[in-house]
Amino acid sequence: MRTLEQVRASLKPYPVEVNFPDLSPWKNGNGGIDYVYSFDSGEPGPHVLIMALTHGNEVSGAIAVDTLLRSGIRPRKGRLSLAFGNVEAYQRFDPQNIDASRFIDEDMNRVWLPSALDGERESVELCRARELRPLIDDVDFLLDIHSMHEESPPLMMCGACAKGLAFAKSLGVPATVVADAGHANGRRMRDYGGFGDAKSTKNALLIETGQHFSKKSEHVALDIAARFLVATETVAGADVSRFLSREQPVAQHCLQVTDPVIANSMDFSFTDDFRGLERIAHAGTVIARDAEREILTPYDNCVLIQPSLRHLGQGVTVVRLAKALDL
Repeated sequence: MRTLEQVRASLKPYPVEVNFPDLSPWKNGNGGIDYVYSFDSGEPGPHVLIMALTHGNEVSGAIAVDTLLRSGIRPRKGRLSLAFGNVEAYQRFDPQNIDASRFIDEDMNRVWLPSALDGERESVELCRARELRPLIDDVDFLLDIHSMHEESPPLMMCGACAKGLAFAKSLGVPATVVADAGHANGRRMRDYGGFGDAKSTKNALLIETGQHFSKKSEHVALDIAARFLVATETVAGADVSRFLSREQPVAQHCLQVTDPVIANSMDFSFTDDFRGLERIAHAGTVIARDAEREILTPYDNCVLIQPSLRHLGQGVTVVRLAKALDL
């Protein structure tokens, strides 16, 4: 049986192309929660939040939030919050073991359930989530900035509600929007409370900017953050024009996740070097093997969403399967 270290050693290493910002200037926050800054315009409007570092090694979000804080940006309407999530994991980043600092005890993007937040279980990530919970409870619009294990075009994860898809369309980027219901082993921040309630006016998006340490991901994170602030009318376009990409957006398309593929063993392997958004033409194509079990595509033109073995383990989702959805 392979170990996770052996699996990771067999995978392509990615260069670290970006600089990790020093977050120590932001430690004390300005409202009672470490690494959280909130600014009130004094004018009516929503409370919007840009969250970075829900996972400790996803640095593009940290770069974007650090840049926005250093720019002195302030809201014209409502309230703007800028926050760093799992800073303790971020501070343990090791360039020789780039996948290890995703979290310390457990995935902080799987704990957003009342049963976990109100329960007796303790972990570094639950402690931080509980600290952040009063902030998250007050937010109307959330952008949670993530990145991916493998080199792949950016994805906007809009959740399972129609309101999330409409929100993603209002930003106009990236080209690929993914409608999904999250993960079976816990709830994401973007699905917490009113964000995941179709009847609530609250709304949230999760952007996967690209490979964790790619310079492209840094640019995507800043571009998306700027567009999010304009779309929520928190700022005017002129306030964030320097952060916007000069590339013209292309027409968006949407994919609907239908099936998560969950590993049953450490003997899981893909049949090709999949990185994400591969379109498999024919149903019944073998895309992976899990010990003796073959993983087959369930329909024609099946698209692979975020295939990766970098956090392989029993019960871990290693890829999700999706089909085209009309916008």
